Amino acid sequence: MSTINSSPERHVAAFAFPFSSHAGLLLGLVRRLAAAAPDVSFSFFSTPESNRSLFSVATPDNIKAYDVPNGVPEGHVFSGKPQEDINLFLKVAPENFKRGVEVAEADTGRRISCLMADAFLWFSGDLAHDMHVPWVPLWTSGACSLSVHVYTDLIRQTIGIRDIAGRENEILKFIPGFSALRLGDLPSGVLFGNLESPFSIMLHKMGQALPRATAVPINSFQGLDPAITKDLKSKFRYFLNVGPVNLTSPPPSSNLDEHGCIPWLDKHKATSVAYIGFGTVATPPPHELVALAEALETSGTPFIWSLKDNLKHHLPEGFLERTNGNGKIVPWAPQIQVLAHASTGVFITHCGWNSVLESIAAAVPMIGRPFFGDHQLNTWMVENVWGIGVRVEDGVFTKSGTLRAMKLIFSHEKGKKLKEQIQVVKELALKAVGPNGSSTEDFKTLLEVVTCHNL
Repeated sequence: MSTINSSPERHVAAFAFPFSSHAGLLLGLVRRLAAAAPDVSFSFFSTPESNRSLFSVATPDNIKAYDVPNGVPEGHVFSGKPQEDINLFLKVAPENFKRGVEVAEADTGRRISCLMADAFLWFSGDLAHDMHVPWVPLWTSGACSLSVHVYTDLIRQTIGIRDIAGRENEILKFIPGFSALRLGDLPSGVLFGNLESPFSIMLHKMGQALPRATAVPINSFQGLDPAITKDLKSKFRYFLNVGPVNLTSPPPSSNLDEHGCIPWLDKHKATSVAYIGFGTVATPPPHELVALAEALETSGTPFIWSLKDNLKHHLPEGFLERTNGNGKIVPWAPQIQVLAHASTGVFITHCGWNSVLESIAAAVPMIGRPFFGDHQLNTWMVENVWGIGVRVEDGVFTKSGTLRAMKLIFSHEKGKKLKEQIQVVKELALKAVGPNGSSTEDFKTLLEVVTCHNL
């Protein structure tokens, strides 16, 4: 990678959102920037738990981790409420990050010259303004979900926020960049869910704040959403597609295969295996785990299922023994490698953004069972816009609905078309991250913004 020369006093701060895969994605981008600008200091701020995990592997010398408190009061007993840990973190995050910056500036003897942050941390824009430095919030998901948050006020004004139950199947055609979008597939926090929760308020404020950013990099590539990208370029000073990150900077641990998934796949025919994985946060309810297991057993499809050990007791009695020769259940799978293997023919997924991008990179069509956040919107795009997968019937696993989706992928003419189309999308992604590709060029622009402030 080419390197850039900049002022020896450059010092970039990066504020992480320490939940799910967010912090790892931000650090991946910071690593890439640090390698390209070795004389710039990068200070990375996250919780102690997050930093311990992220910095357990070697990191460039010009990146230093700083801990910020997780916001959980001493002796606090969690009540089990949704997003309780996130809400506690957000409550004290602005002050904690501000204090962290003061420590890093004193430690390095360099004033912060640019403030990067996870886009969720909308308040970082106010801090960057007060510090008179560029604000560069990273959106870790796709252009489609970002657009919906930017246009939340337009959506609420047009649709209303009351009496929307029963209107889920209405098709919206007024959001810039979208030809059509099912109302029920809007991300939670826009019209559905508790709009007064700290998380929903955070998303709303983020959508309002982002147009003030110096640059907004996202984990995607221009060819995936050209109309949405064109619209967001008109809204932002710099709107930069710098992904897919799984192609530009694969996670350090992605090569581990401690449960022998790859040797198992080596024994199977090309595109014959179903890989099932729902990320680190989503889990189908017990009755859906049963339905999915019954569909796998009835179909006789070879499968690898990434399923935590503490969930196995929900599976039908005798299922593990009966499918022992045809299936492999592991507590963790090297997803990028499993998807890339020639034997993998379908990915049964929650349609989280990282999983969608990894499926595209491997050209494996998807069966989507969305849960929360942007999953529904991603599933809509996968099925109705990009044509690279299908949503399981009614968005939940039943034995019959799952069997039909698997038969469509493996046996029907439509399945063949899905495979052809995802290969086309894969080529677009590879072209974007190649020499002179759009993501490569957008990264160069980001490097200029972050390290030189040549705006």
